[in-house]
Amino acid sequence: MNILIGILSMFPLQSADMSQFWKAKNSQSSDAQYFAIGIGIVVIALILLNVFKDKLQPKGSAKHIATNGPRRFSGFTLHRLTNDMGFNREQVKMLDYVLRSGSVNDPERVLSNPSLVDQHFKRTYRLIERTSSSDEELNERLSVLFSARNLIEAHFQDNSSTTSTRQIPEKTPAVLTIDKVNYPVKVYSSKGDTLIVENPQRSAGSRIHPPSGSKASLALYTKSSKAFSIDTRVLGTTDTVDGPALQLAHSGQIKKLSARRFRRRQVIIDTGFYFVFPDPKTKKSVVEKKRNAGKIMDISIGGCSIKTTSSVNQGQRVKVEFVHNDGSTIAALGEVLRISRNGVNTIIHAHFLKVPRRSLNSINAMVYEYEE
Repeated sequence: MNILIGILSMFPLQSADMSQFWKAKNSQSSDAQYFAIGIGIVVIALILLNVFKDKLQPKGSAKHIATNGPRRFSGFTLHRLTNDMGFNREQVKMLDYVLRSGSVNDPERVLSNPSLVDQHFKRTYRLIERTSSSDEELNERLSVLFSARNLIEAHFQDNSSTTSTRQIPEKTPAVLTIDKVNYPVKVYSSKGDTLIVENPQRSAGSRIHPPSGSKASLALYTKSSKAFSIDTRVLGTTDTVDGPALQLAHSGQIKKLSARRFRRRQVIIDTGFYFVFPDPKTKKSVVEKKRNAGKIMDISIGGCSIKTTSSVNQGQRVKVEFVHNDGSTIAALGEVLRISRNGVNTIIHAHFLKVPRRSLNSINAMVYEYEE
């Protein structure tokens, strides 16, 4: 009996302990709820403040101007856009500099538009000229700038197509072939019923007058260095504001040629070139002292075409020199890939083997027309 009374007497103590436990439990639960509610109020307040901050901020303040300025793009965006173009780390950093220094907020739009690309690269070219502390730094930065620009150029070539002569831009340089004779010409217009091209001159200076219906072919390189060839026929001659012209038949059968690796520009520059031969004893290259005169007709960092009266053989190595418009001399070592003759003149198509970095930058600036 005493044992039973002892056991029963323990229950009130146990009940008291359980009551205290549940009170503590409820107190902790309430504290957690109050804490969660407080966090929720703070989050909601921050959201509302972010939504209405433009209305609360005075319009003339610096914060308001910064809020409504160009949004910044991420490095991930730039890497995604340049991944397929083969950019290295330095080229990505340079492109980032080009875009951010121009306050670009949509890099994808810029990189899909050749005109916008040149606008920003030309601005950066001049910015680098102003901010470089030495010639070495200048040429190093320009070298990276143009290497990035050439990769974008190659990307444009790979992702564009021309299917009709009606898509050829005006003033596009071309080579017209009639009766196995090549004539450098320009496309004056492609919008009408016929393709209007410059009426070329013979070496004596007179214009050619091919009979109507004569077969002809036209090879051309657009400004972005896409290469095409078409078979056509002569329909007649006409006069234009640009001068005498030939009317050619339009064609939807355009053959895509192997694209030039680099952009090329039509020019007329007085030049001198020297034959280069290997020394039979030392095997080193020796430059002849005799200067051969000519005119550069087109140029890229990959090579040039020279019109000359000198006799040149295919495979011959030459040193090409000409004076840049800033007074400096641009020089390059090249090899003659092919030649074509037009009367007394010979057209040399030379591939550059070695070009000093400074000359390379000058040629790039000339080709992309970034200079003043």
